[in-house]
Amino acid sequence: MTQIHPANVLAKRTLLFASATIGFAQTVLFAILAPLGREVGLVEVQIGAIISCSSLTLFLVSPLWGRASDSWGRRKVLLIGLFGYSAGTIVFAGVFQMALLGYFIPVTALVLLIITRVANATAMAAVSPATNAYMADITTVKDRIKGMGAIGAAFNMGSILGPAIGGLLASISLLTPLYFSVFLTLFAAVLTLYTLPERPISIATKKPPRLKYTDPRIFPIVVAGVFLFMGFAIVQQTIAFRFQDVLGLSGVDTAKIVGVSLMFSAAAALFVQLIVIPRLSMRPFVLLRVAMPIMMIAFGILALSHTQIMYLVSMCILGMGMGLAGPGFMAGASVAVSSKEQGAVAGIAGSCPALGFTVGPLLGTYLYSIEGALPYWFAFGSYFILFFITLKFKDKK
Repeated sequence: MTQIHPANVLAKRTLLFASATIGFAQTVLFAILAPLGREVGLVEVQIGAIISCSSLTLFLVSPLWGRASDSWGRRKVLLIGLFGYSAGTIVFAGVFQMALLGYFIPVTALVLLIITRVANATAMAAVSPATNAYMADITTVKDRIKGMGAIGAAFNMGSILGPAIGGLLASISLLTPLYFSVFLTLFAAVLTLYTLPERPISIATKKPPRLKYTDPRIFPIVVAGVFLFMGFAIVQQTIAFRFQDVLGLSGVDTAKIVGVSLMFSAAAALFVQLIVIPRLSMRPFVLLRVAMPIMMIAFGILALSHTQIMYLVSMCILGMGMGLAGPGFMAGASVAVSSKEQGAVAGIAGSCPALGFTVGPLLGTYLYSIEGALPYWFAFGSYFILFFITLKFKDKK
C-alpha cells in the first residue's frame, strides 16, 4: 500500500482551504452584486459589464500567472493571488460604499467599479492556476480527476457557506458580506504563507513552456470549457434579476434568496464531487457529455417556471451538472500535456471560465433586457450544439 507523504497531505489541506475561501468570496459577490448595483443606480447591462471586464482580465492574465508558477513557484504565485484578492476587494467595496453614500453619480461609480474590479482580478487570476498546478504536481495521472475534484469540492463547500453566511450578513448591510470575505481570504493567505511547502523548481522548467490555446492536444477541451462556463455565467448573472422581477422582492430579500439558490447549487455540486465522481471511472470528455444534458434541463426550468420552488430546483440540477463538468474539464486539460507544462495548462484552463464569464454576463443581461426567459433558452441552445460537437472529441488514453 502506497503511503502519502505528510508534506503532500498538508499541502492538499492548505490548497483545499484556499479554494474554499475563494469559493466563499465569489459566491458572496454574485449574491449581492445585482441588488447592490441597482441600489447605486446601475442598470442590468452595466452591472453585467463589471463582471465581464474583470472576467476578460482573468482570461488575459491567467495564462501569464500559470507560466509564472512554473518559474517562480506555485506557493509564491498563490500568495500573490490571495493577498491581492483581499486588498482589491477592500477597494472595490469602498467604491460601492462611497456610491451608496451619494458621493458618486452612477456613471462615475460604474467607471470606478470597473477599474477597481479589473485591478482586483489581475491579482485574483493567480489563485486558480497556482492551486490546480500544485495539485497536479502532487497527484499521479491516475488520481488527477480525484485531485481536481477535491479542489472543485472545496470551492463548492465555500460556495455553500458563502451564500448562507452572506445572506445573514446582508441583513446588516449589503456590503458586510464583502468585508467578511476579505477576512477569510487574508486568513487563507497567512495559512498558505506558514504551512504550504514550496515545490522545487527544476532547471528544465525555469523557462516556462509556451502553450497556445490552439495546441491540438488541448484545443477541443478549451472550446468546451469556454462554452460551458458561458452558459453558467449567463445564469449566475441574471438569476438575481429573475428572482427580483418575477417574485417582486426588495434588494435585501433578493440577496437572501439568491444566496439560498447558490447554496443549493453548490451543495448539489459538492455531493456529486464527493460522492459520485470518486465512484465513477469516466474519462474527462465523458463527464462533460453526461453533464450537458443535465444542465440543459436546468435551463429549461429557469425559462419556463415562475415560482421560487422551481427556480431552486433548477439551481440544484445546474449544480449537479457543473459538479460533473468542472473536474472533467480541469482533468482533461491536465492529462493532455506533459508534467513540465502543468503550470502553463493550468493557466490556460483557468482562463477558459474567465472568457465564458466575459461574454456570459454581457450577453445574458442584454438578452434579459429583451425578455426574461431569453438568456436561458440561449444557454439551452448553446449546450445542445456543444453536446454534439463534443461527441467528436477523443480523450487521451
